[in-house]
Amino acid sequence: MKVIMLKDVDKVGDKHEVITVKNGFGRNYLLPRGLAIIGNDSNMGRLNEMIRREEAQEQKKLDVYRVIAKQLEGKTLKIGAKAGTSGRIFGSITELSVKQQLQEQFGVEIERKKINLPEDAKELGTYTLILKLHPEVTHEMQMEVAQD
Repeated sequence: MKVIMLKDVDKVGDKHEVITVKNGFGRNYLLPRGLAIIGNDSNMGRLNEMIRREEAQEQKKLDVYRVIAKQLEGKTLKIGAKAGTSGRIFGSITELSVKQQLQEQFGVEIERKKINLPEDAKELGTYTLILKLHPEVTHEMQMEVAQD
């Protein structure tokens, strides 16, 4: 079954992507939850219009993203984590925890999919966090992982 994704679904597909899924998965999961629509000719014709509309909305948000990047410039995000005596943290730092800390510390609401964490954030220390707010606006900021 050919479907057009309406939302991002982990390990399935991204928004506005045309993918082929098994009939049961599409009929019983994706379509009823509004995550996708059937990829027939009429919906394929509407796909370009949907993409154009989404890009127009993102273009309007561009100024907001620039203000957010300016607001976070030069600031360091502090995250508390439990760690052993060697400095290695228990568990991991996730996009969700970074999103919550950005909200608490700076009052900034950022989607978790726009947060790129460093792969090596497994110990206490300072790391560089990349926020991909928009294709034209990316912001790097320091993230300090300290003992909780």
